[in-house]
Amino acid sequence: MTLASPMRRSSAFSLPNVLTYSRVAAVPVVAGLLFWPEDFWSRWIALTIYIAAGITDYFDGYFARAYAQQSMLGRMLDPIADKLLVAACLLMLTNDHTIRGVHLWAAIVILCREVLVSGLREYLAELKVGMPVSRVAKWKTAFQLVALGFLIAGPAGEAVLPGTVAIGLVLLWLAAALTIYTGWDYLKTSIDHAMNGST
Repeated sequence: MTLASPMRRSSAFSLPNVLTYSRVAAVPVVAGLLFWPEDFWSRWIALTIYIAAGITDYFDGYFARAYAQQSMLGRMLDPIADKLLVAACLLMLTNDHTIRGVHLWAAIVILCREVLVSGLREYLAELKVGMPVSRVAKWKTAFQLVALGFLIAGPAGEAVLPGTVAIGLVLLWLAAALTIYTGWDYLKTSIDHAMNGST
């Protein structure tokens, strides 16, 4: 049996990767806390964990670059962790009717875009075509994360800041609009390469 080299073992447990693991671990915890929408304390705890997960999203990339600890594992898990957290929050917020009615379409657009982009990234990776994150995509992520933060606070947030849910829904629609724009960029690039027969 071939033993993994010390470098590979340390890479798997580097600080950036550990932060990414913690973000994955936060997904079921936040989802579980949102099972009790009438419990204000569970909302605040869910929000606290969600914010902590969002902070790790910034610092895992920062530390990876600062300490030259980029790894293929980290590149694979980082977007997966982000998509799992966003999808779980959207589903649970829909389940407890924080997101309802016409606002469900914003959630559907965001979820569909995540699935679409994941598939297109995989396709472009096979063609060895890079797709750097655009400035608009970063704005989309920012609106999306802040929107979900307001919506997770939900009724508990209303007691502190009236209109918390309304603010979250407006930001969710802004994120959905930017989602369509950035999703089209990925789709257009993929179609161009497919039509040109790139290999």
